[in-house]
Amino acid sequence: MLSKKNTEKNLFIILFLDSIYPLSPSLKNYLVQHIKSGSFEKNELISKAGEVCNRLYLIKKGMVRGYFVCDSSEITTWIDTENEVFTSITGFFRNQKSEEYIESLEKTHCDYLEYEDYKYCLNHFPEMRHINRILLEEYYILAEHRVYLARIPNARKRLAFYMQYMKPQIVERIPRKHLASYLAIRPETLSRLMKERI
Repeated sequence: MLSKKNTEKNLFIILFLDSIYPLSPSLKNYLVQHIKSGSFEKNELISKAGEVCNRLYLIKKGMVRGYFVCDSSEITTWIDTENEVFTSITGFFRNQKSEEYIESLEKTHCDYLEYEDYKYCLNHFPEMRHINRILLEEYYILAEHRVYLARIPNARKRLAFYMQYMKPQIVERIPRKHLASYLAIRPETLSRLMKERI
């Protein structure tokens, strides 16, 4: 990953957070000083299983996925794109080794906050606690959708549910093999179902 600390680039995450809940001048100043920016090449591993991921990322441009390996197969568990926050949940919030990999699916540009800086913001800036609560609510809803998706027994209905609730505007950008894995559908079945939708 190419990493740089640049005040101009830090404005993106500040605008994003400020759109969720108004930031105080002191929090904005802290973020400008501590947020870093980085870029990942297409198919670059951002975090590996067995490592502690201590960064909370916001995607400015690009796409990433989380996956784990089972019997030498990669199982995609989530896919995020612009204006979405990602990290290894156990790695970041529990300071534990992750069981998943995080990979960029496109050339991806992010802003990120390291764990100690994130904790400092929560402890010293009340508005950051409001933002944290609002983001948690949003991601609980997304997690609920993933639970529903995993329990739909029919491949056609799983795809329809995904297209209805789970970012249909980015479907064409997702490599078919990763979307098929995420939906627990064979790639050839997904191709047939996508043709039917057209």
